[in-house]
Amino acid sequence: MTAAALPLFVAVPLAAAALTVLWRQMWWERVLMVGVPLATAAGGLALIVEHRSVPVIAHGVGGYVAGIAIPFVSDTLAAAMLVITGVSTAASCWFLISTGEDRYRFVPALALMLGGGVNGALLTADLFNLFVFIEVMLLPSYALIAVSGSWRRLGIARLFILVNLVTSTFLLMGVGLVYGVGGTANLAALAGRAGQDPRIGAAVAVVLLALSIKGGVVPVHGWLPRAYPATSAGVMVLFSGLHTKVALYALYRIYSVTYGGRPAPWMWVFAAVVLVTVVVGSVSTIGERRIRSALAFQMVAGVGHILIGLVVMSTASLAAGLFYLAHHVVTMSALLMSAGAIEHTYGSGRYDRLNGLLHRDPVVAGAMVIGLFSLVGLPPTSGMWGKIGIVRSVAGATDREPLLAWTVIAVVVLASLASLLALQRLWDDVFWGKPMEQYRPDDQRTGRGELVPVPAGHRVPARLAAPGVFMTALSVGIFLAAGWLFPVAQDAASGLADIRLYVAEVLR
Repeated sequence: MTAAALPLFVAVPLAAAALTVLWRQMWWERVLMVGVPLATAAGGLALIVEHRSVPVIAHGVGGYVAGIAIPFVSDTLAAAMLVITGVSTAASCWFLISTGEDRYRFVPALALMLGGGVNGALLTADLFNLFVFIEVMLLPSYALIAVSGSWRRLGIARLFILVNLVTSTFLLMGVGLVYGVGGTANLAALAGRAGQDPRIGAAVAVVLLALSIKGGVVPVHGWLPRAYPATSAGVMVLFSGLHTKVALYALYRIYSVTYGGRPAPWMWVFAAVVLVTVVVGSVSTIGERRIRSALAFQMVAGVGHILIGLVVMSTASLAAGLFYLAHHVVTMSALLMSAGAIEHTYGSGRYDRLNGLLHRDPVVAGAMVIGLFSLVGLPPTSGMWGKIGIVRSVAGATDREPLLAWTVIAVVVLASLASLLALQRLWDDVFWGKPMEQYRPDDQRTGRGELVPVPAGHRVPARLAAPGVFMTALSVGIFLAAGWLFPVAQDAASGLADIRLYVAEVLR
């Protein structure tokens, strides 16, 4: 793939979004909703193969010289993220189609616009353009909430909009400060300068703070477990695999480049925040009474696990963090799809309104238990290798930072036990026991509907169960293929630990 093709990762989804508006045929919209993200994933795979011989490829849009052109850059990390987000978006759109949410006005166009913004954020090497592409992600997200939510949901979803508007303001302020003190917003031109110039370091810290809020890092995480479950099931699946993960990718990229692959002076503060994020996310799951709310807190815990790679800041830890990111996207998508299928079938995701689904819906129950195993880190799931990779990489730093390393290992183990306790409760309440004979769907206005008898043979339809089962199978596939996938994560981590090739190609 030539460098000049990189802008197509943004142009094609945006053009496809326009086509769904101009030609409104359901079959056509559905083909584009699933086909374009799959094409993105295929393009990412082609780039991964390309990067085996050419580590970094860059293209300046418009053919302008470096420093003026809008830089699009791909390395193994960016290419792998294109694959991960492409597969996640395709599966999410499949689930939107299964639930019928794609019938809402402009949902196909909005989902494709969101994908285009994600691709741009992954490929850009300029902080201002990162802000622009994040806004391209957010604008259709606001519209998706509006068109797919009830009045009750919209009231809570205002929190999502408010937090992201404020955070975007902080991000733009940070980019402006970086440009003001550094004279550029080009990442390659800022390489290593945050550690050399305290003014640039402070400006970069504002950018990283804004991205941390978007990622759901404690103590600025409260919006995520409140706002995400307030959206529809299909929209939550779409958001979970894209919004927070793009923010985490940007944290990895900006931190590694601006500090030259070395720890920042404030790393101990960051380490404490990350470990608290792991603990708070895991423990808070115990008190939840709804499936999607419990999974939202597990998303917060996952953010902490992913950022452990930056805390230790070694090639091994970066690779482990990136592998965990891929696992978390797949596993969380699988669980949210299965939870959404249950909600669509029985009208509620509350523990006290569901019981005995193992006997009534064994396929969905099987997908859920495998996904829950993956969150805890049990075989045969991707989560096992993800947590083993984190613990092994941290154990390798015991000579350099013994206190930090052993603290991280203890937190990961204890958080896994807390997650096991919380998720076992979910399993016992929702899937174990005698099959329910009546259920009480949530009323969109009051939150409490009338009791409805369960018809004989009533279960989750295959069209709703299929996307979650597919993503669960993909999690098991990652477990089986870890020997082939870890080297890709290691190549991506090497590009973060040694940024010389990245800088040289962007500024060439």
